Amino acid sequence: KGVSSGPGETGLHPLAVPGVLEPVPLFCSSPLVLMLTGVLVLAGLSSIIFFVSGGSHFQDPLFCVFVVFSFTSVVDLIISLEEDGYISGFVEVYVREGEPYLRTAHGIMICYWDGIIHYGLYLAMIAAIGQRKSYRNLGLFWLGSLMMSIVVFLLGNLIGKYSSDLSPAFLLNLPYVLIPIWAGVRLFQQPKALPCLSPEKVAEEQRKRLYQRPQDMGLVLVLLLTAAFTFFRGMVVLDCPADSCFEYIYQHEPYLRDPVAYPKVQMLIYMFYVLPFFCLCIYGLVLPGCSWLPDWSLVFAGAIAQAQFSHLGSSLHARTPFPYQTPEDVWWSFLLTNVLYALGPQLLAYRCLRCPAFFLPATPASLHVGKKHQ
Repeated sequence: KGVSSGPGETGLHPLAVPGVLEPVPLFCSSPLVLMLTGVLVLAGLSSIIFFVSGGSHFQDPLFCVFVVFSFTSVVDLIISLEEDGYISGFVEVYVREGEPYLRTAHGIMICYWDGIIHYGLYLAMIAAIGQRKSYRNLGLFWLGSLMMSIVVFLLGNLIGKYSSDLSPAFLLNLPYVLIPIWAGVRLFQQPKALPCLSPEKVAEEQRKRLYQRPQDMGLVLVLLLTAAFTFFRGMVVLDCPADSCFEYIYQHEPYLRDPVAYPKVQMLIYMFYVLPFFCLCIYGLVLPGCSWLPDWSLVFAGAIAQAQFSHLGSSLHARTPFPYQTPEDVWWSFLLTNVLYALGPQLLAYRCLRCPAFFLPATPASLHVGKKHQ
């Protein structure tokens, strides 16, 4: 068997590099040759960048990460285009022998997302580093998207129908889990771009009750509905015996029953991790001074955008077995529900970035102003 790995730049798609060199049977005959070739290609790429730039950009170690991952994003785009029949003769043997789970609808969708969205983010962040500009917000969105892609894909491979195809080489995914965690720590350590707001303006904004902030009231309502839907779908994949759950999984989202296990893992992550975050977001919109919310809203906006794109695309993709595809008579309700589900966190992140005064920590001066007005 070939080298088993994970999604996009998170899986060992640097190892998919030799697949682009097909048809050369040597690359398909030995996982070790495949791995070493991919490592050498990427090491060579990093060395070229280092010498061309004179090492100046390497003052920020994330520059190298983004360059290498952008290269693997292109490989992922090639994989998705070939699996959908738009091109041929590049990575067919590698995917068939090395990573057969990339031939699933979910595998194709995460490759599209990596090859388009992640690639665009990498280019934007590389350009920002070159111009000595902040890329913190873009990086946090990318971090959430990347981590969601990793976790769902790896867990789905471990417990789904392709678990028997995994080899010890699957452990090579460990660096591609650790690198985003390390990158995330560095992103959170970067200084925030502080808005030019006086303590009086911050105090004035933070004195407003929820009913005085209609946009926030709307966001709270959206988050409540989203949280309820999250809990409902979590119960559906946990085989809740209620008639509504049975009807939903068979008539509205039969993809949740797909034995590849990606949709089930996705819904459980939503239920146990995203649902508590929605509750914390409601808390942060009601009470002022929750300075953690703008950063984490970006992380979860990226995570849910990636997850919903993959879930929507996989539910409708022809590679999904017919019994698990979304029925045509519920397409529009299915699309509307899932698009709105993805839209809520994006609106929250936009609100936090556009008007951050409510979330700033209260300064002694603003507290004094607030007491004086009271």
